[in-house]
Amino acid sequence: MPNTTWLTATRPLIIGHRGASADAPENTLAAFTLALEQNADGIEFDVQLSRDGVPVIMHDDTVDRTTNGAGRVSDLTLAELRQLTIAGDQSIPTLDELFEMFGCRTLYNIELKGLKINDGGLSAAVANAIENHQVAECALISSFSPFFVRAARRHLPRSVPVAHLRERPSTRIFHRFVHAEADHPLHTLVNEELMEWARRRGVRVNAWTVDDPIEAQRLIRLGVHGIITNRPGALRQELAEIGL
Repeated sequence: MPNTTWLTATRPLIIGHRGASADAPENTLAAFTLALEQNADGIEFDVQLSRDGVPVIMHDDTVDRTTNGAGRVSDLTLAELRQLTIAGDQSIPTLDELFEMFGCRTLYNIELKGLKINDGGLSAAVANAIENHQVAECALISSFSPFFVRAARRHLPRSVPVAHLRERPSTRIFHRFVHAEADHPLHTLVNEELMEWARRRGVRVNAWTVDDPIEAQRLIRLGVHGIITNRPGALRQELAEIGL
């Protein structure tokens, strides 16, 4: 088990954005392994369904940018996705593979990809994987879609927190309609007013994506609960050097 959980951490968590993506190919088992080696408290990654309904880890709607193939993830079967490579020697991981590899040795920030009203079974598939691998104590589900957050809350045990991902101030209204235990704002949205709002509501605040140690210092002094970064090892070292 990790030393802490999403809701009990007493110091700011350092979370590897798509793994240690500054130093390894994003959203690969290599990047996730490196994040743990760099003493990240957890890893953030993106999940969507293959054509045959398997939760796979990929940020973009298509495989074009990060693999040697082309096409929409949702149009390709798992077998077809397996034929592709990332950075020459990495494959697209499934959520099951990741959970099997690490268990609850790390915290998971699982972003459900998509902005539609219907998640097409994604939240149910992720909830099943969490249950099958017994990682509920170290998982958190986030999404830019409040509909996906609502679906996740319906399928998950109450012990698994959910979070609204936000890049605009106006989307804070999502919390009025869909209860969430955490708020995941773009780091520039974090200020005293936001943190006071979060304290009143009992909401944890995990900011993204922060690679600048000066910005990380500002966020920590404001009281954020987690920092999502592409460079977890370097950021942790830089913060330790100034006593944070």
